[in-house]
Amino acid sequence: MTLSPVNTVPVDDVRLAFRESGSGYPVILINGLASTMDMWNPPVLAKISEHFRVIIFDSRGTGYSGSSGKPISISLLARDTAGLMDALGISSAHVIGLSMGASIAEELAIGFPEKTDRLVLVSGNCGGSESVRTQADVVAQLLDKSGTACDVAIRMFSLLFPPLWLDTHDPFSYCPEVYETTSEEMVARQATAFFGWTGSFPRLLEIRSPTLIITGTDDTVVPRANSRILSGRIPGAELVEIPGAGHGLMYQFPDQFSDCVLVFLDR
Repeated sequence: MTLSPVNTVPVDDVRLAFRESGSGYPVILINGLASTMDMWNPPVLAKISEHFRVIIFDSRGTGYSGSSGKPISISLLARDTAGLMDALGISSAHVIGLSMGASIAEELAIGFPEKTDRLVLVSGNCGGSESVRTQADVVAQLLDKSGTACDVAIRMFSLLFPPLWLDTHDPFSYCPEVYETTSEEMVARQATAFFGWTGSFPRLLEIRSPTLIITGTDDTVVPRANSRILSGRIPGAELVEIPGAGHGLMYQFPDQFSDCVLVFLDR
């Protein structure tokens, strides 16, 4: 797989950085809280880009994308995604949202139904009082960026992967090297937006995109009960639960994850 160089385009009051690979019908990937586009698992991108034009990007304020003083919200990040599609001349695409990116994808599918073809929500929730909240100690660990890059990575691994899997696998050999950075200030701003999101539960019935929901049975960051709530609310949604997978399921089981997504998108 060959990713294009990093490019930027103006969207709203910032410039968004993106890369792409493959050709054909577009697939937009929306990543999670304070995540950068180099955190997508290369084997997953490679398999999907064999069939589609894959576009990954840094949300405002993360990685190579610009930031502004505008208050961040999940709906703003959805509008940014729609704006990126417009800037790239993409009228409609399949959309894959991971974690907070799933929340953004829900808002995109509700607010811009004409832009959202098939929808894949990975380790997502509906937000608001109807969701199953992340434990406070997990949130604190998720937002702790203190220490060296290695210290941060090891803390993240303990959240992304179940203890049983970590006992027998070296997570460094399963995860890509990450070079992009996000400031602590932006991590805090995105966290405020995500955890303060009033949610989509009352509006999920409006989603008309064929929807696939994927979760790990051992996810402690976004408990799998959230995916069951989504699948019970979005008309016709399909639910796949991967046994033994945590929040980092696309690293643990890249082939199973990719095959599941491709079968759905190719249908």
